[in-house]
Amino acid sequence: MVDLNRAGADGMDDDEAVIRVEDLTMGFGSMVIMENLNFSVRAGEIFVILGGSGSGKSTLLKHMIGLYSPIAGRILIGEADMARAEGAEREDILRQVGVTYQMGALFGSMSLMENVRLPLEVHTDLPLEAMNRIARAKLQLVGLAEYGDFMPSEISGGMQKRAAIARAMALDPKVLFLDEPSAGLDPITSADLDQLIRRLASTLGMTLVVVTHELASIFAIADRVIMLDKETRSIIAEGDPRVLRETNDHPWVRRFLRRSETEDQSA
Repeated sequence: MVDLNRAGADGMDDDEAVIRVEDLTMGFGSMVIMENLNFSVRAGEIFVILGGSGSGKSTLLKHMIGLYSPIAGRILIGEADMARAEGAEREDILRQVGVTYQMGALFGSMSLMENVRLPLEVHTDLPLEAMNRIARAKLQLVGLAEYGDFMPSEISGGMQKRAAIARAMALDPKVLFLDEPSAGLDPITSADLDQLIRRLASTLGMTLVVVTHELASIFAIADRVIMLDKETRSIIAEGDPRVLRETNDHPWVRRFLRRSETEDQSA
C-alpha cells in the first residue's frame, strides 16, 4: 500500500514529502500551460496554489489528482507516480486523497447523508449502518450534524461547501484537495470556512492542497504557497505568504499579495 504517513514534521527535506512534483510540464495538444514545475507538499501543512486568471491553478490540481495526464514529468504521491499508476496501485492512491470542486458538486437528488455516504458505498463493503455512522461523523466534523436529511437545494452555498468537504473526508484521506473553496461565498461565510479548514488541518493532522485567489483566505489558512505565472509558464514564488508579501522582489508577487493595500490607496 502507498503510505502517505511516512513524511516527518516541519523541516523535512523534499525526499520525505507527501507529494513531490518533478519537472512537470502540462498543457493540451501543442499548447503548453506550465513547464518544468518542481515543488513538494509536506505532511500536515496547508499548501496553497496561487496565480492570476488563466495561470493554470485548477489545471495543476487536476494533474495532481490524476484527472489530466502531464506532457512530461512526474507527480509522486508517496512513492507512486499518479500519472502512470494503473489498476490496484492507482485505486490505492485515489482512496488516500479527497477532492472538493469549486461549486461543491453535490448530487442534487441525494440528501447530504447520501452524498457523504456515496464514497463508502463505492469503495467499501461496510454494512449500511456502519456507513451511516461514518457519514454522520463526517457531517458533524463540518458542523452539519443536524442536516443529514436535507437536500443540497435546501441549504446555503456555504453549507454545500461544508457538505462537499465531509464527502471528501468519507474515506479518511491523508491529503485533501480543495479547488476554490471560497468561490461564490460572502466574506463572513468565507471566513467561517477558512476556520473550518484550519481546524481540520490541526485536529486531524490532514495535509491540504488548496487552490484560491481570495487574499483573505490565503493569509488565514496558508502555511506555504506557490505562485504560478502564465507569462513565464513557471513558479515565480514559493514560501510563507506573509514573508513573500514583505520580502519578495518580483513586482507581480508583491502586487498580488498587497492588492488590498493598493485598493485602499486608490479608493
